[in-house]
Amino acid sequence: MKLRRPSWQGLTLALLALAAVLGAGWLSFDASERQGTEALRREANHQLELFAAAVEGVIQRHEAAPATVQLSPEVLALLREPQSAARQAAADLYVRRLNAHLGSLSVFVLNERGLVLASSDAGMQGEDLSFRPFFLEALSGRVGRHFAIDARDGRPGYFVSHPIHDGARVAGVAAIKISLEPINAAWDTLGSPALLADSNQVVILSSEPAWRYTRLAEPSLEQRIDLQLARLYAGQSLPRFPLRVDLRIDEDSQVLEGVLPHGLRQGDGAAPAAAGRPMLVLGRTLNGMDWRLLMFSDLAPVRQDALGMGLLGGLGVGIVLLLGLIVQQRRRLQRQQALAEANRRLQREVAERQQAEATLRQAQDELVHAGKMAALGQLATGITHELAQPLGAIRTLAGNALEFMRRDDLASVQGNLQILTRLADQMGQIIQPLKGFARKSRAQPVRCDVGQALSNALFLYDQRLRQEQVTLQRELEPGQLQAWFDANRLEQVLVNLIGNALDAMQGREGRRLWLDAGRSTEGVWIAVRDNGPGLDEATLGRLFEPFFTTKAAGVGLGLGLAISRDIAREGGGELEALNHPDGGAIFRLTLPHEPRTLCPAD
Repeated sequence: MKLRRPSWQGLTLALLALAAVLGAGWLSFDASERQGTEALRREANHQLELFAAAVEGVIQRHEAAPATVQLSPEVLALLREPQSAARQAAADLYVRRLNAHLGSLSVFVLNERGLVLASSDAGMQGEDLSFRPFFLEALSGRVGRHFAIDARDGRPGYFVSHPIHDGARVAGVAAIKISLEPINAAWDTLGSPALLADSNQVVILSSEPAWRYTRLAEPSLEQRIDLQLARLYAGQSLPRFPLRVDLRIDEDSQVLEGVLPHGLRQGDGAAPAAAGRPMLVLGRTLNGMDWRLLMFSDLAPVRQDALGMGLLGGLGVGIVLLLGLIVQQRRRLQRQQALAEANRRLQREVAERQQAEATLRQAQDELVHAGKMAALGQLATGITHELAQPLGAIRTLAGNALEFMRRDDLASVQGNLQILTRLADQMGQIIQPLKGFARKSRAQPVRCDVGQALSNALFLYDQRLRQEQVTLQRELEPGQLQAWFDANRLEQVLVNLIGNALDAMQGREGRRLWLDAGRSTEGVWIAVRDNGPGLDEATLGRLFEPFFTTKAAGVGLGLGLAISRDIAREGGGELEALNHPDGGAIFRLTLPHEPRTLCPAD
């Protein structure tokens, strides 16, 4: 049993069905992923807002304390008399009580040179903090807020400072160091990795220990110098943060693909980044602070759910397509009998049509032959005149030869016989084109000489051209151009076109006939042009209709041009008519210059 190859249509439908399944799966996956991501973003935003509020509460609960220090008479007295031991003891007692009440790490007072005069931490007494940014900002009359790591014990804290005014003059600075341990204890409430970055874009706090004291962006040279002078991070190396994070994100979000497992960096023995998990990053700027809070939510569960929805969507479309295929196959089976009967009817109709086409072709051949005979009948007078002269000469020369033989003048007999031979050849040349032209045959395309066919057609009108004094301008000679066509039928078309051109010029002065040919991209073309009256619009529209003629009644049947165009089209060519810009009509015959390559559909 021979296997049947799948058709292109079947393959196309299969590919379209596969594309529909994949497209439905992708659309379901994409919609589910977007919905899941949006839901995760809303949930993460809510958690981020709660955490940000908690951080702000931790800081804001203590940051107003330095402003109250300048109200203390003990502190003002110490700033006025820094050498007094009594003033020193009173101020220390005040700041220790204040720190105990607030629960902060330390509260301290600095003079205008940055030296600690009073502190809740005895170890800070006399320490020079003039390089700290919070001191410099408070000394200039502003409130200072900065994160810094204490160089003495390495404990990080948030420093808030306030100027202490003695009249119009800033006599000193009051500062508080707020503990960040409550924030570190609250990371677990987020349920996702998160970090806090200061204005220098340095991670100061994070749920991931490996992220702490890393840089989110590359600092400029000026920022590096400022960081070295301020010594905020107690000599930490501050390597680059392992992820590329956009610090501008706020209400919107950022998706990071292939993030490394939490707490690992490239070079720490971690898997390649592509093996990591996708993360959704959201950010917040804390109110009244120069900190950025970033949260990293895991997108893997969302994408797993989206993948499941994509599979369900693709499966659903696949089931629908399968049901449609089953219904289609059932309908096809139901139509098989009707199609078989229709096929049998079609075969009968095809056979009848083929028989009709054969009959029509035979009738067309008869019309072509009848047209040839009609043309020969019109040319009989001219041909009779051409043959009359050599026949008279033959009669005279034959009589002379008999007389020369009676006289035994063999040389003269030989001369007469030679003349007779030449005259017989001349008559054969006259008759030969007529024999081929009058022969009834079916079209047999071959490589034919267009110039020779034109010469044979002109021969039939040679006598008429001379009698009507038609000036002939011919641009093609035998052997110059070839076409793929039946030579006998080409002559028939040319005879018809030349005859119509001569008829159109009857009664006009200065009759001229142009015959030209050449080769173009469409094939071989032959142009027959006259300087007659030309063709009006109505005639051009009906010129190739059977039995339409512009000649007088009884002159022609109106079939010549219709048959000529059918002959041209049957051989793969075309015949068209138009008016020449200089006057007269021009008929253009186009023929193939190579055998036609038939497509399978032909």
